[in-house]
Amino acid sequence: MIMNGKIRILVVDDDESIRRYIGKLLTQAGYDVLTASSGKDALKELRTGPDISLAILDILMPEMDGLETLSEIRKLSGDLPILMLSALGQTNIIVKAMKAGATDYLVKPFEEEELELAITKSLEKKKLLTEISSLKKQLRVDELRGEFIYNSSKMQRVKDLVDQIAETDVSVLIEGESGTGKELVARALHYGSGLKDKPFIKVNCAALPHELLESELFGYERGAFTGAYKAKAGKFELANNGTIFLDEIGEMDMSIQSKLLQVLQEGTFSRLGGKLDVKVNVRIIAATNRDLRKAVEEGGFREDIYYRLNVVNITIPPLCDRQEDITYLFEYFLDTYNEKYGKSFQVDKETLYPLLVSYPWPGNVRELKNQVKRFVILGDMGDLMHYLKDGKAHAAHERQVNISRPEVLEIEPDEDEIIPLKLAAKEASVKAERGMILKALRGTNWNKKKAAHLLQISYKALLYKIKECGIEK
Repeated sequence: MIMNGKIRILVVDDDESIRRYIGKLLTQAGYDVLTASSGKDALKELRTGPDISLAILDILMPEMDGLETLSEIRKLSGDLPILMLSALGQTNIIVKAMKAGATDYLVKPFEEEELELAITKSLEKKKLLTEISSLKKQLRVDELRGEFIYNSSKMQRVKDLVDQIAETDVSVLIEGESGTGKELVARALHYGSGLKDKPFIKVNCAALPHELLESELFGYERGAFTGAYKAKAGKFELANNGTIFLDEIGEMDMSIQSKLLQVLQEGTFSRLGGKLDVKVNVRIIAATNRDLRKAVEEGGFREDIYYRLNVVNITIPPLCDRQEDITYLFEYFLDTYNEKYGKSFQVDKETLYPLLVSYPWPGNVRELKNQVKRFVILGDMGDLMHYLKDGKAHAAHERQVNISRPEVLEIEPDEDEIIPLKLAAKEASVKAERGMILKALRGTNWNKKKAAHLLQISYKALLYKIKECGIEK
């Protein structure tokens, strides 16, 4: 039998016996059923009645036929699944109905199983379309195609510069603190150019050790190293005729910088273990939160690469230096996450906005976005207010440390204080996990299911971690 998901179905047919027959089948299956004897009655039901999940619509009806009714329904609801009923020999009409937006059709007379299958297919198609819509919303929230959301003159200047150079093929160096939106600018450069239909390949140079980063960027031939059972193309080859975005390029090892220089100068490189040069045509966009000029002076970054990458420099100001964007971005993220998670949270602007503007936001736009997401998921205004009030001094100190980047004072340790490196790493890992788990538990008032969701681990894994870290309420 058809499974019930509390779905309400509207049956539209001028034949009373057909309406009773279909209505009985659907009612027995557990559906809520409404009926209408004409197209006009169906439209009235859709306009004034309860929400309808699916409509079953006969093609041949007096006054307003099925095709005309279908057309009018589509004006009211573009995504309502509509199952058409036809008689034998109405193939041409069915084709017209499907082109006009019908989801599926049944030929009368039909078996109960055929009706079940048609309804299931129509509802699954609606679910799939809803999921696709949700994914598009998610893309909008995550700003994956480089849309600019801003309200400040400083970001307007950044946007103007992006628009000015997007269509060129010059290399670009994007500088700015972590979380300011460097990847967003890189994507805006790509999607604003003639390469928008070509690949956009991102490589985080800080995420991999230099041995792996080299093979990731340039690929390798079979047998180049242990485990290289077959040849693999690198990111530069995958980005051919498109754009490669080298994020955190300041962390790239000097040995890899030499091969990068060859790509910048000649557009060629060789795979690991390869004897032949590979030629590519790639636009290179790089980003860093380090002072690359200082790194050049200290010998940590090649000067020739710096000047080849830095043909055009885009510096993104930190969020605290463009306060006009803070509340603007807050409202944008609040609207989009409300939409994404089916919420309708609003805030007291007079109380909250002064706190938003005075908070230093060391994590910049990424931190603001994550806090709005947390607020919408938890629905706890007190939690957000506490974060902005109590974290203000610590955040200001963290920003100052990040900006000043002081030299690390090295202290010679006693031999008795030295422990094996693996043990030290394990202790540091447990300590870090314990702190994050405690933060999640306190932030959710010790609701372990919510905490597990925030930490992106299973409930069972969280219970194990709580026991492992010795956490007690």
